[in-house]
Amino acid sequence: MAILTLPRTEEHESVPTVPNGMRNTAVRAGARRMGVVAFTALLAYLVVLPIVRLQLTAFEDGAAGYSRAFGLSRIGQILWYTLGLAIGSLAIAMVLGTALAWAASRLPRRFAFLEVLPILPIVIPAVASIVGWAFLLSPRPGYLNAMLRNLPWWSHLEEGPVDIYSIEWIVIITGFSLSSFVFMFVRSGFENINSEMIEAAQVSGMPEWKVFFRITLPLLRPTLIYGSGVALLLGLGQFTGPLLLGTNSGVSVLTTEMYFQISDSPAQFATAAALGSPLLVVGVVVVFAQKAMLGNQRRFVTHGGKAFKSQGRPSKAGVAVILVFSLLSTILPLLALVFVALSRYWRGTIDFSTLTFDNFRTIFSGTAVPAAVGNSLMFSFAAMAIVLPLGFVAAGLIGRGQRYPALRLLVDVLVSMPLGVPAVIFGAAFLLTYTTGPIILYGTPWVVILVYVTLMLPFATRMQLSSMLALGDSYLEASRVSGAGFVATNVKILLPLMRGSLGGTAALLFVLLTHEFTASLLVRASRTQVMGTILFEYWSNGGYPLVAAVALVMTGVTAVGVTAAMLAGGADAMSKM
Repeated sequence: MAILTLPRTEEHESVPTVPNGMRNTAVRAGARRMGVVAFTALLAYLVVLPIVRLQLTAFEDGAAGYSRAFGLSRIGQILWYTLGLAIGSLAIAMVLGTALAWAASRLPRRFAFLEVLPILPIVIPAVASIVGWAFLLSPRPGYLNAMLRNLPWWSHLEEGPVDIYSIEWIVIITGFSLSSFVFMFVRSGFENINSEMIEAAQVSGMPEWKVFFRITLPLLRPTLIYGSGVALLLGLGQFTGPLLLGTNSGVSVLTTEMYFQISDSPAQFATAAALGSPLLVVGVVVVFAQKAMLGNQRRFVTHGGKAFKSQGRPSKAGVAVILVFSLLSTILPLLALVFVALSRYWRGTIDFSTLTFDNFRTIFSGTAVPAAVGNSLMFSFAAMAIVLPLGFVAAGLIGRGQRYPALRLLVDVLVSMPLGVPAVIFGAAFLLTYTTGPIILYGTPWVVILVYVTLMLPFATRMQLSSMLALGDSYLEASRVSGAGFVATNVKILLPLMRGSLGGTAALLFVLLTHEFTASLLVRASRTQVMGTILFEYWSNGGYPLVAAVALVMTGVTAVGVTAAMLAGGADAMSKM
């Protein structure tokens, strides 16, 4: 059979061929884009879906949830207390946190170890710290109140002079606890300021106070804006202090009222969602306001890849500021916990002859506390193993994702949302979402782990992003020029340079996760109790010496975890926390 062969034509010869290299590049670019889209969708599922489902319940039956929520007779007082707690604690935290950051930057060389002390209040669980303050300043049996009544001008009082259960003292204690967060952000800003700018201003004859206000503060703008936003949102979402101290004195805020609505039988999710709406709106506004005021964060980079620590003139005042703060925020509450934990009864006097370890024997002889400690560790490590890589990818996309501007902005918003949404809202949202189909996780560890991952996204992302921005692009560009690929550059160059920052991030995440109380209280089940929820049960039952013992166990577990993170992250991990 003959084979017909067509002659070659110019048209056939003009068909272009795509080189394999260009085809492979296009395939890799398409796969990278699909990966970014899938990552963004995962974040949206974690962060947005539960909140949307919760808020939709408030609009059911003609927005009946809003009618019930804002028809409460005490709603005006609740809103006033919420606003006062947020603004008051913000003012205290910003002043104390900035003062502590300045003091840490002015420590004499032989006192450099003191810069860790302002972070220690974070190591003490919030629920344990508040219990410690209650043991100190409860009107009648509080240790400090009993001492103050021995002074001449208060000797006529039978209780007081301080009432820890008042809104004013709840604001003060909250401000103290938030100061450590502000300190971490502002101190990071101090360390990233180029010391040559400060020295140039000083050489020109500018007084030190003028250098601080004209040079230092403008350069601290991103950290001050971010720190103040975080402190405001944390103040708005405060739950532990108002719940433990304000319930019996009639002090209620939006978060505690949400908890009471969900604790009712049947749970009033619609009313709780409506009560959380103002917090949700304010949180979103604050997050977007932060981004508008910060703009392009790269313009605040004052040095390249070489790390250094800005040096200021040593000051004994810096030592005094840190020591006084540590005494009030850490040492006194811890001492109160120790004395109550070693006593058979809580009273205003200390009798060393009656101290005993019976309370520790009691909590460890049962199964509840050991199981709660085990759950806290397991849930925390699982959440860290998930959220650290998520935060690394998100930080890389936000910091260097110029190819995907829309997705980059969306990821930035998604990882910021958990800061703008109080933990009580996430707890309620996850409880509602995962107690009904299609995915039912209530009663399993995964509902706790997922809410932990969601709450930790901002911290895991922001701390790694700050380290990436401080390093600059010089090392990464050199790696690419030498022929290293994307994965090799991140694994061999970026991760080793960020070792200290990763250790500090892991330490902070472990602290926050083992302390998490608000969301845990809402999504817990009998088999998923953690340390904070067990402590709350003892507190509700009036077993105060047992409460103190559990609080000290929580503090000890956290201290061990932070030490392990420091060993893994290097000697400077705590300074990068």
